[in-house]
Amino acid sequence: MINAVLVFNNNGQPRLTKFYTQLDTSVQQRLISEIFTLVSARPNSACNFLPLPPLLAPSSSSNSASAQSNDVPSLVTYRHYATLYFILISTSTESPLALLDLIQVFVEALDRLFENVCELDLIFNFEVLHAVLGEMVVGGIVVETGVERVVEGVRAQGRVAKRPVNEGGRGGLGPGIWAGR
Repeated sequence: MINAVLVFNNNGQPRLTKFYTQLDTSVQQRLISEIFTLVSARPNSACNFLPLPPLLAPSSSSNSASAQSNDVPSLVTYRHYATLYFILISTSTESPLALLDLIQVFVEALDRLFENVCELDLIFNFEVLHAVLGEMVVGGIVVETGVERVVEGVRAQGRVAKRPVNEGGRGGLGPGIWAGR
């Protein structure tokens, strides 16, 4: 399961933070800061996988069942593209290579929607960023990894949002509902 998706710029400013598990805001902020510090300090030649920082790592003193230990966040997977870091926090049940592929598909979908995506596209069109992520991951579970289908789904959402609500005055309550007020 994916526990969080984070996107940072090179200065550590979050451009996307989506948590699929419940965490206090203060813990989220500390986690974001720690993960950026760890990821940004690594050389480009280092691998793209890290163990989760101690802030969320499971404590060794807990007596949880082994089935529950698979649901504990344990891995940080990231890719660095130009000025942005794309980071996934996941459980041990997710394949690290599949997560790298998921990041690649995420970036490719953004690139197709924005024609050469840059950081400003993500800042000013954050709803598209969230829509792409929503097409790919639902509740921490990966539901779609096909770039074409993700892009199609996001474009379809845009067409639905731009369609007029009351075309020709038919449907709904009509324009006269507020006439007496």
